[in-house]
Amino acid sequence: MASADGIGSLRSLRSLGPEQHLSAHDHVVNDHGAWATAMNNLGIVPMGLGRQQLVSDSICIQGFDPGLGLLAPINPMMAGISLVPPPPGPPIIKEIIHCQSCTLFPQNPNLPPPSTRERPPGCKTVFVGGLPENASEEIIREVFDQCGDIIAIRKSKKNFCHIRFSEEFMVDKSLYLSGYRMRIGSSTDKKDSGRMHVDFAQARDDLYEWECQQRLLAREERHRRKIHEDFFRPPSPPPIMHFSDHEAGLLAERLKDYHKFSEATAVLFTWIDRGEVNRRSANHFYSMIQSANSHVRRLMSEKAQHEEEMELARETFKNALLAILTQFEQITAVFTAASRQKAWDHFTKAQRKNIDIWRKQCEELRNANSEEIMGIRREEEMEMSDDDSDESPCKKIRREDNGVCVQSGASLREENDSLRWQLDAYRNEVELLRKEQGKACHPDDPEHSPNTHTHLLQQSMHNMHQQLLSLQDQLRSKEVELEQARDEHRYLEGEVLALRDKMLTNGDVVVVEGTNGETPEKVVNGYATTLYRSRDRRSEAAMRGPLTSEREALLLGIISTFLHVHPFGANIDYLWSYIQRLDTTVSAGELESLMSRLPSVFRQELSGVGATLEKRWKFCGFQSLASM
Repeated sequence: MASADGIGSLRSLRSLGPEQHLSAHDHVVNDHGAWATAMNNLGIVPMGLGRQQLVSDSICIQGFDPGLGLLAPINPMMAGISLVPPPPGPPIIKEIIHCQSCTLFPQNPNLPPPSTRERPPGCKTVFVGGLPENASEEIIREVFDQCGDIIAIRKSKKNFCHIRFSEEFMVDKSLYLSGYRMRIGSSTDKKDSGRMHVDFAQARDDLYEWECQQRLLAREERHRRKIHEDFFRPPSPPPIMHFSDHEAGLLAERLKDYHKFSEATAVLFTWIDRGEVNRRSANHFYSMIQSANSHVRRLMSEKAQHEEEMELARETFKNALLAILTQFEQITAVFTAASRQKAWDHFTKAQRKNIDIWRKQCEELRNANSEEIMGIRREEEMEMSDDDSDESPCKKIRREDNGVCVQSGASLREENDSLRWQLDAYRNEVELLRKEQGKACHPDDPEHSPNTHTHLLQQSMHNMHQQLLSLQDQLRSKEVELEQARDEHRYLEGEVLALRDKMLTNGDVVVVEGTNGETPEKVVNGYATTLYRSRDRRSEAAMRGPLTSEREALLLGIISTFLHVHPFGANIDYLWSYIQRLDTTVSAGELESLMSRLPSVFRQELSGVGATLEKRWKFCGFQSLASM
């Protein structure tokens, strides 16, 4: 009922004249409830004509003074202000905007927001439609001056205009006015009111300025990248002078100078690479090459000098460590003497505790230094063994595969046995020495000497155990190498037999009658072979014989399973890539040799046409078993 009264009061205001309008105005404004209800039904924030709020401040935007005639504070997360999408939440309530010549009423907040087109690049111009027919350029400038500096306004006769701002962010502010209803003055004439629609506009001036700005940024980026590349680019080599007899003489002198040798060799290399060598200049180049060769002797002498200095420094370090270890032994002897009962009883409890802590720290440091010295000695022994092995490099010649496998296996076993015997002998010697030292140094100390001896023996046993583990690792690696050599030998045997069978089947066969009733022979490519049936059977058994190891049986099972689930077959590379995940030591040749030895189980076929032609292996064990 109140809303009907409010709307009726507004209609009565329109029917009154100018003189009667003011008196009716006082009557309606005094009835604030009807006025607020009517404005609320129209989707407008309730506010009196005297610009006083008819509702509480909690509904309005905080801190907004409508008397200023300015826009309300704009949220930076609002749509159109930036590219950040607005967070979900209650819609923003727009306020009435009062200008000097007109008044802007916001649209109903329950209605959907006005739609906009896609923003053109560098947009500074907006399209404003739905303007009142009586709206002049001054009124439009007054409304949109609050958004920013206006450069130009192009007004049309069809109630729309284009406004160009000086900056892009001003366009975002002007979009806030989209959906507002403009009313000029207090007139109720239809020509004095209209609902504005503000949208992005595409202007050639904006696009041209944006392209110029992009080109400017691209030039700056190229300049910055060029400066960065020039900063990190290595300096250009100095220019190489052209060859002449005078320059050749100067270069020969520089080749003899140790500090200028690198630059001189670069020049010599460039001259030779350019093709400056001819019959006339060959002697000059030969002398320069001879000078470069003489520099090799200088380098070798320098290397020998550095090696001597390194050996001297190593020896000095070793002697210093030995001296430090000797002093550690002396300090340990002092602590041991202080720990004896005849001196130990005279110390207080705190003093005994400190002496015990110091003794343990000293023993730990002494053991660490002794292990370091032992490591240096082991490195020297390894270097000596390497030198002994390098003295005879000519001994590594080509040998038969079977002999290599047998000899390497026997030598590895002998070396392992000798190392174990040496380890046992070292252990026995260490135990005897520790016992003798314990008896000599601690005849009357039954409390501390057994613990010390036990600790030392445990450390020596630990070191020996580490050496034994390293030797066992070496033995395992040698055994793996031996197994690989055996596998390679078996593969080579299969290849030889396959080649022989191929020669027998593809060669020119000529039957030759043997003399004196001998067995006939056949000549294959000029080579005579006796046709013994037993020999053919032996060769066939060698090619198609049983498996020689458990590993081949395991590979046979995996290959059969893989090819059984691939009824159209698979090439050798695909099969090898699958099996290599299970056994990294297997090779494609080994798999192909294994499958070629069993033609009744695996069959090789050609598939494809033209460039896609390839060899595929198929599993034919079931067909072979059914045909038997």
